[in-house]
Amino acid sequence: MDAETPQVEDTKDMELSLPEAFLLLATNDADGDPEVPAYILRTTLAGAILAELEVVGAVGLQGKHVGATGAALQTDFEHQLELIRHKSRPHTPKRWVSMLEGRAEVQRVYEGMASRGIVDHVGEKHLGVFTTVRYPEKDHAPEAAIRQKVQAALGLKPSVATPPETEAPEVEPADSKPTDARTEALIALLEAAGLLDRMFPEADRDLPRSLAKDYWPARAVADELRMIRMAEAEAMT
Repeated sequence: MDAETPQVEDTKDMELSLPEAFLLLATNDADGDPEVPAYILRTTLAGAILAELEVVGAVGLQGKHVGATGAALQTDFEHQLELIRHKSRPHTPKRWVSMLEGRAEVQRVYEGMASRGIVDHVGEKHLGVFTTVRYPEKDHAPEAAIRQKVQAALGLKPSVATPPETEAPEVEPADSKPTDARTEALIALLEAAGLLDRMFPEADRDLPRSLAKDYWPARAVADELRMIRMAEAEAMT
């Protein structure tokens, strides 16, 4: 990043949005490449946007469809909220995931974290033109805080391994306070994306499976991913 990029003085107490938290965990810290195929990254990010709007009280499930609550809220995903507010006919969560997913939104969320000094923007040129952009981790504190919250919710002991010169934020034991809705939503999304068992293989599977099944944004992600895989399988036959 160049010298003019805005920096955050202390990111240890920074609360990330669900799309930011998901992308941070789904990206390799060292090389900045996604840990999952692009279609999983885009689809789950769309679900994370719905989850973020739901957590802040902007949208909710109204019967089988997603609807705006009417609450006046400030969000980084105002564009998506306005789409939901003004759509002429209601749509199911799965349909919204399909409509909201896209490469441009993934890049926008990455760039937002780059502007805050959480990840780095690394562009690779071919014939003088940027063809590939990666986002390796620059500040480990936000991800360390997220991981410890997830570990606590899963009943795991916090990991003590952190990069050099990084101070991992302290998290209370798992049984000292109830899991917050944002952490539960993130666990459900990670499970739907197939990332949770890779990140925390020692965790009991019952809680994440239950959350992914019962939480409508995560369920929509799983349904959309299933349809994509079925379509790809049919195309190969």
